[in-house]
Amino acid sequence: MNMATVIAVIALVLIIFLAVRYIYKEKKKGVRCIGCPYAGTCQKHQSGNSCDKPAV
Repeated sequence: MNMATVIAVIALVLIIFLAVRYIYKEKKKGVRCIGCPYAGTCQKHQSGNSCDKPAV
């Protein structure tokens, strides 16, 4: 492997590691929908619904 390939692999592994760590930390905090900016305060999320299902 040449140096460019090694750097690309290291960068990719670092990005994946940071993404997984972020998801783990957010789930540990209790965030249900990680991409939703209102996940912690949204009535839809607090009632057990997700972004996919309409609120009943």
